[in-house]
Amino acid sequence: MRSPLRRTAALLFAAAALAGSTAPASPVAAAAAPAAPAGPRHAECRTRVHGSHATADCFNGNATTDHVQLHVECVRWWDPDMDTARAAVGPAGHVSLTQRCWLGIRHAWVTHRAT
Repeated sequence: MRSPLRRTAALLFAAAALAGSTAPASPVAAAAAPAAPAGPRHAECRTRVHGSHATADCFNGNATTDHVQLHVECVRWWDPDMDTARAAVGPAGHVSLTQRCWLGIRHAWVTHRAT
């Protein structure tokens, strides 16, 4: 039969192990947690390609203005690659950009320039 002292010690050890597994290792480790990225934030853009047409819908949920531009790379070598004019998207603003190629689009993407 186990003694009450051994049972109490085992329970205390188990409780300390459980409490230690949920608590941070030290206050320094808790303070060193990664913070939100400090770099510039951009508007969120969704790009769709349908045949020879590309559309980018951009929404800016940030407090700063973002300038977006849609770029299109065409499939055929003789079809010139196209870029839209840069459009300003203010805070809580939305913009839709469209561009096309003659016969098909290989790749479409959006670039950002915060101001």
